[in-house]
Amino acid sequence: MLNSREKTARNFDTFGTPWPDLNDGLTYTDTIKPNITGSSLIDFYSSKHSSSAPLQGWLFRIQNKQITIDGGIVTDPETILRAGSELVYHRLSWKEPDAPYLLEVLYEDDDLVILNKPSGLQVLPGGLFQQRTVLTQLQWRSWKRSSSSSGFSVRVGTQEPHPVPVHRLGRGTSGILLCAKTKIAKVRLAAYFAEGTSVVGDKGNSNLELGTARKISKVYRALAKGILDKDEVVIKQPIGMIRYPGVAKGLYVASPSGKPALSKVNVCEKDMQNNSTIVEVEIQSGRPHQIRIHLSSIGHPLVGTAQIYEFQWDPLYVAGGHPNCSDSESRDDCYEGDGGYQRPTKPVPGDCGYYLHAHQLVVYHPTMNEVINVIAPLPFILQTEEEKSVKQNIDLQKVSGITDCLWCWSKKKLS
Repeated sequence: MLNSREKTARNFDTFGTPWPDLNDGLTYTDTIKPNITGSSLIDFYSSKHSSSAPLQGWLFRIQNKQITIDGGIVTDPETILRAGSELVYHRLSWKEPDAPYLLEVLYEDDDLVILNKPSGLQVLPGGLFQQRTVLTQLQWRSWKRSSSSSGFSVRVGTQEPHPVPVHRLGRGTSGILLCAKTKIAKVRLAAYFAEGTSVVGDKGNSNLELGTARKISKVYRALAKGILDKDEVVIKQPIGMIRYPGVAKGLYVASPSGKPALSKVNVCEKDMQNNSTIVEVEIQSGRPHQIRIHLSSIGHPLVGTAQIYEFQWDPLYVAGGHPNCSDSESRDDCYEGDGGYQRPTKPVPGDCGYYLHAHQLVVYHPTMNEVINVIAPLPFILQTEEEKSVKQNIDLQKVSGITDCLWCWSKKKLS
């Protein structure tokens, strides 16, 4: 018989360190293989790392003394490469885009920590966000704890392993993020996600149970454009990839030839006046941007307040599970001051401006014989009118209780 514990976020713990103005820059190392011998430095970088910068951008970086070969700075782009040589590209420090830094701990033990991630914070390093990520805050938190427990400063690279996220959560998506603190927890939790995620139980039932073959379940809350015809919808739209400007590896979209994906959508509340619907989505597969793609594929993209592109819905997946534009943008002559490509003028997956929240996680603990049920509080805009009313009554009761206590205290003082 499994023990079951439910952890609901009530200011359990909050942590975070403000971001410095500039990050520390990055280094990228390549070792020259025999088949590359005889190639020039500029040919190597402009071909192998073309997604990082165009030809002119790599020429700028080389002449700006950002490339070393076996420890020595090289400024001649026609330098001939030899097998075994170590090339290092030194990316200069830069100011990353604004991002929140505070994280709330919903649950924590020796094996895992479950966070409430704010919208706008990237989980792992990528693109312009190399330091301003959840992973960095977890590292800094671990280093601080190691320093305080040992009584002296802990040098970077010598500390104990830090927690690591074990699944994706889009930069614009808020809510529950599961992180492993030990190697065994990381391996087992990753296996849970690989097996697929799905919720068993009736709509609205917070006491969810896990099946024998299902060890993790996730429920999201979202605000979709339009009014859904049915209160329950099952979406079985495969998800594949296409070429897309600004996304080196390609963009995930609805595709008949893609990998299987399944989402179960339940209507929570229909807003006829604003032509929108609050929905809960249970995902059985964990494809990137699955909920955004699936709701868009049935004609109900996520509602949002995209600040860059002035859309009133998801800035990227507008309709049909596809982006608002195609691979028609050329960036060959457009690069930033460090030689890298300019920010794409078209929406990209990391753009915020949509309402999607990872609301509930039910997971079989990787080392203990129990089920953990964690809930992250809903943003106001994703609450139904009934939920808002309940919360308002609870808040009023709290205020009333505080007022009564103050009245009793003042009466006692006067007497």
